[in-house]
Amino acid sequence: MATTASTAARTSLTSVTLEVADVDVARRFYSAFGVDAYVRLRASEAPSTGFRGFTLALTVSGPATVDGFVAAAVDAGATVLKPAAKSLWGYGGVIQAPDGTIWKIATSARKDTGPVTREIDEVVLLLGVEDVKATKQFYVDRGLTVAKSFGGKYAEFASGGSGPVKLALYKRRGLAKDLGVPADGAGSHRVVLGGTADTFTDPDGFAWETAA
Repeated sequence: MATTASTAARTSLTSVTLEVADVDVARRFYSAFGVDAYVRLRASEAPSTGFRGFTLALTVSGPATVDGFVAAAVDAGATVLKPAAKSLWGYGGVIQAPDGTIWKIATSARKDTGPVTREIDEVVLLLGVEDVKATKQFYVDRGLTVAKSFGGKYAEFASGGSGPVKLALYKRRGLAKDLGVPADGAGSHRVVLGGTADTFTDPDGFAWETAA
Protein backbone atom coordinates (compact mmCIF):
# COMPACT_ATOMS: atom_id res chain seq x y z
CA MET A 1 0.00 0.00 0.00
CA ALA A 2 1.40 3.43 -0.90
CA THR A 3 1.83 5.92 1.91
CA THR A 4 2.34 9.65 1.84
CA ALA A 5 5.30 11.50 3.33
CA SER A 6 3.01 13.11 5.88
CA THR A 7 1.76 9.69 7.02
CA ALA A 8 5.34 8.45 7.41
CA ALA A 9 6.19 11.50 9.51
CA ARG A 10 3.21 10.89 11.77
CA THR A 11 4.13 7.29 12.50
CA SER A 12 7.86 7.42 13.22
CA LEU A 13 9.10 6.24 16.63
CA THR A 14 10.15 9.21 18.75
CA SER A 15 10.43 7.77 22.26
CA VAL A 16 10.39 4.59 24.34
CA THR A 17 8.81 4.66 27.81
CA LEU A 18 9.45 1.85 30.29
CA GLU A 19 6.77 1.28 32.89
CA VAL A 20 8.44 0.52 36.22
CA ALA A 21 7.39 -0.06 39.82
CA ASP A 22 9.81 2.53 41.26
CA VAL A 23 10.82 5.42 39.02
CA ASP A 24 13.59 6.69 41.33
CA VAL A 25 15.26 3.28 41.54
CA ALA A 26 14.97 2.82 37.78
CA ARG A 27 16.34 6.29 37.09
CA ARG A 28 19.44 5.60 39.20
CA PHE A 29 19.99 2.28 37.45
CA TYR A 30 19.70 3.64 33.92
CA SER A 31 21.95 6.57 34.73
CA ALA A 32 24.64 4.21 36.06
CA PHE A 33 24.14 1.84 33.10
CA GLY A 34 24.61 4.78 30.73
CA VAL A 35 21.40 4.53 28.70
CA ASP A 36 19.19 7.10 30.43
CA ALA A 37 19.17 9.30 27.31
CA TYR A 38 17.38 6.58 25.35
CA VAL A 39 14.40 5.75 27.55
CA ARG A 40 11.70 7.51 29.51
CA LEU A 41 10.28 6.12 32.75
CA ARG A 42 6.75 5.96 34.10
CA ALA A 43 5.37 4.45 37.30
CA SER A 44 3.11 1.46 36.75
CA GLU A 45 1.84 -1.50 38.75
CA ALA A 46 0.33 -3.25 35.72
CA PRO A 47 0.62 -7.03 36.21
CA SER A 48 3.23 -8.76 34.06
CA THR A 49 4.69 -12.25 34.27
CA GLY A 50 7.38 -14.03 32.29
CA PHE A 51 8.81 -12.68 29.04
CA ARG A 52 7.44 -9.23 28.25
CA GLY A 53 7.97 -9.74 24.54
CA PHE A 54 10.67 -7.16 23.80
CA THR A 55 14.27 -6.22 24.34
CA LEU A 56 16.38 -3.12 23.90
CA ALA A 57 19.63 -3.85 22.05
CA LEU A 58 22.77 -1.74 22.21
CA THR A 59 25.39 -1.89 19.46
CA VAL A 60 28.86 -0.73 20.54
CA SER A 61 32.35 -0.62 19.05
CA GLY A 62 34.12 -3.64 20.52
CA PRO A 63 34.18 -6.48 23.07
CA ALA A 64 35.80 -4.44 25.85
CA THR A 65 33.06 -1.80 25.51
CA VAL A 66 30.44 -4.56 25.74
CA ASP A 67 32.12 -5.78 28.93
CA GLY A 68 32.13 -2.25 30.32
CA PHE A 69 28.39 -1.79 29.82
CA VAL A 70 27.62 -5.23 31.25
CA ALA A 71 29.80 -4.54 34.30
CA ALA A 72 28.15 -1.14 34.87
CA ALA A 73 24.71 -2.73 34.68
CA VAL A 74 25.61 -5.52 37.10
CA ASP A 75 27.21 -3.07 39.55
CA ALA A 76 23.95 -1.08 39.46
CA GLY A 77 21.82 -4.15 40.25
CA ALA A 78 21.20 -5.97 36.94
CA THR A 79 21.12 -9.75 36.55
CA VAL A 80 23.17 -11.47 33.84
CA LEU A 81 20.95 -13.66 31.63
CA LYS A 82 23.69 -14.56 29.15
CA PRO A 83 27.34 -13.81 29.97
CA ALA A 84 29.17 -11.84 27.27
CA ALA A 85 30.86 -14.24 24.88
CA LYS A 86 32.04 -14.66 21.30
CA SER A 87 29.65 -15.99 18.68
CA LEU A 88 29.42 -16.41 14.93
CA TRP A 89 28.26 -12.81 14.54
CA GLY A 90 30.58 -11.09 17.03
CA TYR A 91 30.50 -10.65 20.79
CA GLY A 92 27.70 -9.85 23.21
CA GLY A 93 25.77 -10.53 26.38
CA VAL A 94 22.30 -10.08 27.88
CA ILE A 95 21.29 -8.50 31.18
CA GLN A 96 17.98 -7.87 32.94
CA ALA A 97 17.45 -4.56 34.69
CA PRO A 98 15.96 -4.46 38.22
CA ASP A 99 12.64 -3.32 36.69
CA GLY A 100 12.55 -6.46 34.51
CA THR A 101 13.52 -4.94 31.16
CA ILE A 102 15.92 -7.11 29.17
CA TRP A 103 18.89 -5.47 27.44
CA LYS A 104 21.28 -6.99 24.92
CA ILE A 105 24.72 -5.41 24.48
CA ALA A 106 26.66 -6.51 21.40
CA THR A 107 29.27 -5.73 18.78
CA SER A 108 30.02 -7.24 15.39
CA ALA A 109 33.75 -6.93 16.16
CA ARG A 110 35.45 -10.02 17.55
CA LYS A 111 38.41 -8.11 18.91
CA ASP A 112 39.12 -4.58 20.05
CA THR A 113 40.60 -2.28 17.45
CA GLY A 114 40.34 0.95 19.43
CA PRO A 115 40.06 2.31 22.96
CA VAL A 116 37.33 1.26 25.38
CA THR A 117 34.54 3.83 25.38
CA ARG A 118 31.11 4.42 26.88
CA GLU A 119 29.71 5.34 23.48
CA ILE A 120 26.66 3.65 21.97
CA ASP A 121 26.50 3.33 18.20
CA GLU A 122 22.87 2.28 17.97
CA VAL A 123 19.88 1.36 20.13
CA VAL A 124 17.14 -0.86 18.71
CA LEU A 125 13.79 -1.72 20.29
CA LEU A 126 13.09 -5.31 19.22
CA LEU A 127 9.46 -6.35 19.48
CA GLY A 128 8.83 -10.08 19.69
CA VAL A 129 5.82 -10.77 17.46
CA GLU A 130 3.89 -13.84 16.37
CA ASP A 131 3.82 -13.01 12.65
CA VAL A 132 6.63 -10.78 11.43
CA LYS A 133 5.21 -10.37 7.91
CA ALA A 134 1.74 -9.38 9.12
CA THR A 135 3.02 -6.97 11.77
CA LYS A 136 5.50 -5.48 9.30
CA GLN A 137 2.62 -4.79 6.91
CA PHE A 138 0.61 -3.27 9.77
CA TYR A 139 3.39 -0.74 10.36
CA VAL A 140 4.00 -0.12 6.66
CA ASP A 141 0.31 0.71 6.32
CA ARG A 142 0.83 3.29 9.06
CA GLY A 143 3.67 4.92 7.15
CA LEU A 144 6.82 3.30 8.50
CA THR A 145 9.54 2.49 5.97
CA VAL A 146 11.25 -0.91 6.00
CA ALA A 147 15.04 -0.60 6.08
CA LYS A 148 15.90 -4.31 6.37
CA SER A 149 13.81 -7.44 6.05
CA PHE A 150 14.64 -11.14 6.26
CA GLY A 151 11.45 -12.98 5.29
CA GLY A 152 9.25 -13.87 8.22
CA LYS A 153 12.08 -13.76 10.77
CA TYR A 154 13.16 -10.11 11.12
CA ALA A 155 12.28 -6.63 9.92
CA GLU A 156 13.82 -3.27 10.79
CA PHE A 157 12.32 0.13 10.09
CA ALA A 158 14.10 3.31 9.06
CA SER A 159 14.39 5.74 11.95
CA GLY A 160 13.84 8.87 9.90
CA GLY A 161 16.05 10.72 12.38
CA SER A 162 13.05 11.41 14.61
CA GLY A 163 14.18 9.57 17.73
CA PRO A 164 17.21 7.95 19.35
CA VAL A 165 15.86 4.37 19.10
CA LYS A 166 15.18 2.25 16.01
CA LEU A 167 12.24 -0.15 15.79
CA ALA A 168 12.57 -3.77 14.66
CA LEU A 169 10.46 -6.94 14.68
CA TYR A 170 11.61 -10.47 15.53
CA LYS A 171 9.72 -13.75 15.97
CA ARG A 172 8.75 -13.87 19.64
CA ARG A 173 10.06 -17.37 20.29
CA GLY A 174 13.26 -16.68 18.37
CA LEU A 175 13.83 -13.50 20.37
CA ALA A 176 13.27 -15.27 23.68
CA LYS A 177 15.71 -18.00 22.66
CA ASP A 178 18.32 -15.43 21.68
CA LEU A 179 17.92 -13.73 25.08
CA GLY A 180 18.06 -17.01 27.00
CA VAL A 181 14.59 -16.83 28.53
CA PRO A 182 11.36 -18.86 28.16
CA ALA A 183 9.00 -17.38 25.57
CA ASP A 184 5.90 -17.60 27.73
CA GLY A 185 4.57 -14.45 29.36
CA ALA A 186 1.32 -12.71 30.24
CA GLY A 187 0.01 -9.32 31.21
CA SER A 188 1.41 -5.93 30.32
CA HIS A 189 4.44 -5.51 28.06
CA ARG A 190 5.43 -2.62 30.39
CA VAL A 191 6.68 -0.55 27.46
CA VAL A 192 4.96 2.27 25.53
CA LEU A 193 6.10 3.52 22.14
CA GLY A 194 5.80 7.23 21.52
CA GLY A 195 5.17 8.84 18.14
CA THR A 196 3.29 11.71 16.56
CA ALA A 197 0.42 9.50 15.38
CA ASP A 198 -2.80 8.90 17.24
CA THR A 199 -2.90 6.33 20.05
CA PHE A 200 -3.14 2.75 18.80
CA THR A 201 -2.17 -0.81 19.68
CA ASP A 202 -0.39 -3.16 17.27
CA PRO A 203 -1.41 -6.80 16.58
CA ASP A 204 0.80 -8.09 19.42
CA GLY A 205 -0.51 -5.69 22.04
CA PHE A 206 2.27 -3.11 21.97
CA ALA A 207 0.80 0.30 22.74
CA TRP A 208 1.64 3.56 20.98
CA GLU A 209 0.73 7.00 22.24
CA THR A 210 1.21 10.53 21.01
CA ALA A 211 4.57 11.66 22.34
CA ALA A 212 4.64 14.86 24.35
